[in-house]
Amino acid sequence: MSVIELKVFECSQVESPLVISVPHDGALIPDDIRANMTPAFQNSSDRDYLISAVFDFEGLAYSKIVANYSRHVIDLNRPASGQTLYANQAETELCPTSTFDHQDLYLPGKQPNQDEINRRIETYWRPYHQQLQQLIQAAKARFGFCLLIDAHSIDDEVPRFFEGQLPDINVGTYAGQSCASEYEQSVQQALEQQTEFSHVFNGRFQGGFITRHYGQPENNIHAIQLEHAKSAYLDKRLNLSVRCSALQDFWLSTLKKLLLVHKN
Repeated sequence: MSVIELKVFECSQVESPLVISVPHDGALIPDDIRANMTPAFQNSSDRDYLISAVFDFEGLAYSKIVANYSRHVIDLNRPASGQTLYANQAETELCPTSTFDHQDLYLPGKQPNQDEINRRIETYWRPYHQQLQQLIQAAKARFGFCLLIDAHSIDDEVPRFFEGQLPDINVGTYAGQSCASEYEQSVQQALEQQTEFSHVFNGRFQGGFITRHYGQPENNIHAIQLEHAKSAYLDKRLNLSVRCSALQDFWLSTLKKLLLVHKN
């Protein structure tokens, strides 16, 4: 890959009010960017590994967009301005210069400058968000509302971002601002009725740019970020585990219930 030879994202669109976004399960890094990087990116676990597979459902209609390129190229869940999302907490940049465990991603003097960041915005960030916006607007135009699920995962322990071990499921609604309360209450009720997965609402991860920007409950666009500890669906060899089936079944059942909230 010299600059960009593969699609920025994979996208499937059907007639459904449900849109699923997976911005961090991509692994591609173009050769021209890779040439400036240290070996740290090769062993990094920063990718939301296989979370897209958890959100592949049978018996449910949904549109879906999945990024193909690594978050080390550009973070699609951050604003293009690079503005901070979590005040007074550790974050990585729009174009990260270090891994979650503080390893430098770039050789000395090879970090992306503003011109390079702008190029990546236009090449990778903007096409993803233009397509996501189109999916959301098409759903709303057809059904009168859109439910946007932004799916993520992270290592169970990342001292840079949080102390101790992360709960299995971390629901973010930007403190209730990205969706109507009925959606939040429906998810909370579903989580409280199960015992397999630990969970928290609006804890360390309250929703990134996608949840905050697109979630407009006053316009019947309801966005929820679902962050998962990787042990909730992966085994130690990073294969989909037995728990993955339970997690997938849980979200299938819960999403079906959420789609009925608007009708009620």
